[in-house]
Amino acid sequence: MNLHSMLAKRAAEGRPVRVGLIGGGKFGSMFLSQARRVAGFHILGIADLVPERARENLQRIGWEPERYAAASFAEALKSGSTHVTDNAEALIAADGLDVVIDATGSPAAGIRHVELACKHKRHIVMVNVEADALAGPLLARKAREAGIVYSLAYGDQPALIAEQVDWARTCGFEVVAAGKGTKYLPEYHASTDKTVWDYYGISPERAAEGGMNPKMFNSFLDGTKSGIEMAAVANACDLDCPSDGLSFPAVGTQELAKMLKPKADGGLLERRGMVEVISCLNRDGTDVQNDLRWGVYVTFAAQDDYAARCFAEYGLVTDDSGLYTAMYKPWHLIGLELGISVASAALRGEATGAPIAWRGDVVATAKRDLAVGEMLDGEGGSTVWGKLMPAADSMALGGLPLGLAHDVTLKNPIATGQPVRWQDVEIDGTSHAVRFRREMEAAFAPAARAAE
Repeated sequence: MNLHSMLAKRAAEGRPVRVGLIGGGKFGSMFLSQARRVAGFHILGIADLVPERARENLQRIGWEPERYAAASFAEALKSGSTHVTDNAEALIAADGLDVVIDATGSPAAGIRHVELACKHKRHIVMVNVEADALAGPLLARKAREAGIVYSLAYGDQPALIAEQVDWARTCGFEVVAAGKGTKYLPEYHASTDKTVWDYYGISPERAAEGGMNPKMFNSFLDGTKSGIEMAAVANACDLDCPSDGLSFPAVGTQELAKMLKPKADGGLLERRGMVEVISCLNRDGTDVQNDLRWGVYVTFAAQDDYAARCFAEYGLVTDDSGLYTAMYKPWHLIGLELGISVASAALRGEATGAPIAWRGDVVATAKRDLAVGEMLDGEGGSTVWGKLMPAADSMALGGLPLGLAHDVTLKNPIATGQPVRWQDVEIDGTSHAVRFRREMEAAFAPAARAAE
């Protein structure tokens, strides 16, 4: 509860937390719009593949041109302004930098940025949950060994869920389920970057005018982003993943305690301690009452009759037994809240969620019948979507991680709904991202199997 006062103290002492942002898109722009209003933050630099695009976004969110006119990191450090560049490696290495934010969405780039952060001793906040889903446990381990903080991004749903799980466990409750809400129907798994705008009810022309990325938006729709985010939550909170993937039940906030509990107790879960995503749509397409489309939740159980009685006395919504209840947050503010992670890492040396085990994996799964010779186009594309699986099952299957299912050619045909395996594709074994993922599998797979 004291991050603001700690930042104010740093500002008064003339030693603000110096931050570097990699990726000047929507998420990064939302953070930057608020960071300039927080005493104690200094955005030392912004790295983007297209610096002019980053500058346009800075102008759009109201930054005065002189604030980002520094010609070098040295000038930015001296003047308190910001240097915009296309050189992420130089940004991470810049003198005075405390925290780097990866908001790129590229798994390969994320791995490289964490390694550079370890080398230069910079805390790193991973908006790039794609990299975390691909190799987060090993990334977090290497960060710990380097003496830096590796953190999920507050404002994004995985970190908010991890916060709720931590709250429940610290209060002495057993966590039964944790997850988020989304918009889901089974047909969405077949959605592509060519059909996505029909589901959102907007024209391709309007989407293009708004700079909306069809693959990114499709990833949210086709179930991939949910799988990626729940893998991050499972790995950060040591929770189980459903054996056949997320089921996206249609559940409103007033039904969380009743439905997000084990089947043995009348709910929907295989057992206690699982991740699940709930839909704001019934299977007939009608709206769920009291939906949680934009929010996050945790269901938890009383450990004795006294606690259950307290639930009733203080008005909590419970299941019929009175033992299960839930807490939820109806929204998340994405980059507007990211400063919490930055301040927590720099001032407390604490992550707002980070992998502690390998519990969940995201496997490329065919959207349609795929033929030999076809090239997979990765997250949000027309060939595969990302299905959440228990990590042990993914290893046993030899499933191809979604984060590596881009620009690779099929050697075997894959039927609709079936997983793609490593052996089904032409893979470049010399790729750094591939080698890093294989290193993670070797380091964490035995623990994942033992935990099942």
